[in-house]
Amino acid sequence: MTTNLELPSSAALRLPHWGVIRAQGEDAAKFLHSQLTQDFALLGPNEARLAGFCSAKGRLLATLVGWKDGEQDVLLALPADVLPAVLKRLSMFVMRAKCKLSDASADWALWGEIAPAQEGARWALQREEAGVRIRLPDAAGHSRWLWAQAAGAAAPSLPALSLQDWAWLEAAAGLAWVQTATQEQFVPQMLNLELLGGVNFQKGCYPGQEVVARSQYRGTLKRRTYLYELQGQALPGQEIFHSEDPGQPAGLVALAATRDDGRSLILAETKIAALDAGSLHLGSPDGALLQPRALPYELKALE
Repeated sequence: MTTNLELPSSAALRLPHWGVIRAQGEDAAKFLHSQLTQDFALLGPNEARLAGFCSAKGRLLATLVGWKDGEQDVLLALPADVLPAVLKRLSMFVMRAKCKLSDASADWALWGEIAPAQEGARWALQREEAGVRIRLPDAAGHSRWLWAQAAGAAAPSLPALSLQDWAWLEAAAGLAWVQTATQEQFVPQMLNLELLGGVNFQKGCYPGQEVVARSQYRGTLKRRTYLYELQGQALPGQEIFHSEDPGQPAGLVALAATRDDGRSLILAETKIAALDAGSLHLGSPDGALLQPRALPYELKALE
């Protein structure tokens, strides 16, 4: 089972594969509001927001977490491998806005933290002397946090957590962060982003907004992201095949975590119809068998 990990009750690890973009200036929140799938115009000081950054075709270029730093500035945390391209593309749209975008990764140390399960809303933000702690989606009976500290601040005084365990918990939480291998492969709902608080359907226009809204309200969504376990290594961007329709892919791996014993836990975008019968396999019709596992949230919004 995906929850059978021997973990300390509390632990932390540095996240060197993550980075930070700073949006600086009096129009920072307004500018991001016009570009991302979430409402940043009303972003409060004690909350963070999950959001997507889409192409004009509504395909995700990044998933990220944003929060206020001071009165005006906004910080965006996201996987480092997509940061340069996202920063370059966002900068193209600044134009006359009073907003300066920069790579602030060197100014911040990002940590992942687990703690005992507790009440509280995901994306809640706690401010501390050296930075902020942001509540991520829970997994395997633990609460999870993104801890952004000023560079040079003392490391959290917690037991060490392995990157392997953190990756497993990331998958179990049901949130797939867009990486280079999966850019422009999914509209937000294909990654269940709106179920995790990453899409606001009442806000104004942003790149790809019409496509995202159409998927939500016209019943055009044919794919969702599901959780699977398998024996063998899996990688983001690998195709999934269905036993009863082997001639074409039935899905794509969005996030993968592999353990030393060879097991992998993956989040894979999959044709909804492919779950009715037959079996799913990694890489080819005769590849490793995917065993469905329960997501920590319901997938009933659009089906």
